Amino acid sequence: MLHALITSKTRKKLLLKFFLNSETKSYLRNLEQEFGESSNAIRLELNRLEEGGFLISELAGNRKYYSANVMHPLFPDINNILKKIVGIDQLIDHVLSNIGQLEAAFIAGDFAKGRDSHIIDLVLVGINLDTQYITSLITKAEEFISRKIRHVEVTQQQLKDFFKDKPLLLIWKNDE
Repeated sequence: MLHALITSKTRKKLLLKFFLNSETKSYLRNLEQEFGESSNAIRLELNRLEEGGFLISELAGNRKYYSANVMHPLFPDINNILKKIVGIDQLIDHVLSNIGQLEAAFIAGDFAKGRDSHIIDLVLVGINLDTQYITSLITKAEEFISRKIRHVEVTQQQLKDFFKDKPLLLIWKNDE
């Protein structure tokens, strides 16, 4: 779907990388390895996005790190569009209602790192969660978004113990 709107594969990868998770930072050679594309193609797109104010950069040693400009007026819109394209908004609607004492939900794995994937890793934090209901909702959500969803249910302590060094993208939090 995104390819119809954005024809550059490199630009699509960069937008997913930086705009799905605004805390993501990366430099040219790392992106070259990750994307499997030439540094020239990536550099060209990075320069365009930086000139447009969509990305910001900072020097650290001999590396220039890029990240999303969260202050750009279009950041929230681009972030929302990408979430809809990868199906996170539908995932939230279909999976996070009436499932027990849910405290928070996170995306882990490739999406939390800003990489597109056919698998969405979902971490549900709470107690007394209805596993059967969650499984049935996930099955329905998978049909809507045409992606596989792997999920794990953890307590706050387990989240701290098992995911402390792993990237997580908060997608829902109980504000009560």
